[in-house]
Amino acid sequence: MLLKRPLLLHPAVKPLAHALCALPLLGLVAALLTQGLGANPAEALIRGLGDWGLRGLLLTLAITPLRVTFHQPALLRLRRLLGLWSFAYVALHLTAYAWFDQGLVLQDIVRDVLKRPFILVGMLAFLLMLPLALTSVNAAVRALGGRRWQALHRLVYGVAALGCLHFWWMRSAKNNLADPFFYAALLALLLGWRLWHRWRQR
Repeated sequence: MLLKRPLLLHPAVKPLAHALCALPLLGLVAALLTQGLGANPAEALIRGLGDWGLRGLLLTLAITPLRVTFHQPALLRLRRLLGLWSFAYVALHLTAYAWFDQGLVLQDIVRDVLKRPFILVGMLAFLLMLPLALTSVNAAVRALGGRRWQALHRLVYGVAALGCLHFWWMRSAKNNLADPFFYAALLALLLGWRLWHRWRQR
């Protein structure tokens, strides 16, 4: 086994996971305050938050394959935590865009969203992610019922696909597709594993 069960069940695991998830945010804020984000700090902050949102989302989707492959059921306790941190980064990404890029002017935001397809796709991803975050608490699971809750949270794959498309279109303008290709390939691998696992179960 890759990890020992007692280690994953240790009370310090979740606080440590929270701390690790917060590190990129703290690093971006520190770089912003110390003028370490380059010539265009607002753009660097917006893109940095978006990058970590997508990374966290893909890591969240990787929890089940890792749990099944390495027989580590305790990994499941980290999935909700990672998902909520991913949502936090995406929400901050959107907030930073609305604030620094559009000055919190609603008309300008709407005009920009409708004008640029990659921003529209990113906005759709956020809107799909919102109900997943709102129903992440145990009370929502009980209210919806396990089957309906699981069906709703399968939207996370659509969110990840839209996130990858958003990233791809944004980078394609600068002909810099190495990172978007890597994330898209990783998502395809995770989707392929899920389809294979469901077929194997049947």
